[in-house]
Amino acid sequence: MPLREALLARAFLFVLKFVKYRNMVFPNFNEEKFFWKQGNKIVIGLDEAGRGPLAGPVVAGAVYIKKFPISGFSKVRDSKMLSVGERENIYEKIIADKNIEWGVGIVSEKIIDKINILQASKLAMKKAVKNLENKIQCARPECVLLIDGNFRIGTKYFEKPIIKADCKVVSCAAASIIAKVTRDRLMEKYHKKYPKYGFDRHKGYPTSLHYANLMQYGPCKIHRKTFYPVSSMSEKI
Repeated sequence: MPLREALLARAFLFVLKFVKYRNMVFPNFNEEKFFWKQGNKIVIGLDEAGRGPLAGPVVAGAVYIKKFPISGFSKVRDSKMLSVGERENIYEKIIADKNIEWGVGIVSEKIIDKINILQASKLAMKKAVKNLENKIQCARPECVLLIDGNFRIGTKYFEKPIIKADCKVVSCAAASIIAKVTRDRLMEKYHKKYPKYGFDRHKGYPTSLHYANLMQYGPCKIHRKTFYPVSSMSEKI
């Protein structure tokens, strides 16, 4: 490709990225501020990680931001939009910030197989809220849950489901980072126990490497037996 055409192509790609960036919706405090003004002192963002993998648990994060601003606020995004290094860096800032309280809920692959992944995700969120309750005093009238998704989880608190909340609401974006980093670290530990499957690389998600290892070795104990193609191999476990 001639130099002029190559430069034009690079310039075109740069413009596309810039336009995409300008059109992106970044998380903000609008939801939190709305409920604070209504007298709800505790607004908790919820999100989960690990609904799609073929192996391992589903993990939920619950984040309560006491006041604005918080450390690294401008960099808080949906965890899927961040690199591993960015997630780890923001995670460390979140857990070290005195203006943030957070909780984690974990539901194993065995429970996922028993109650299905949607119910397991709700249960993980309930556990995350319970974990957070142990750190703060939650009074029913003043506490609100902002949930990433189109469902409620059935707590005693007021719940507001928000589709793609991890892209729109700071508390939920922070919760997505807590959940994702926690789960990734768990899968790295599982890799040491089951090194054949490459859990340190794909974290249990259905990648070509994971499929190849499944075909070669069959499922291990942390694979979800109700998820295809694991379900067709269950007899090998």
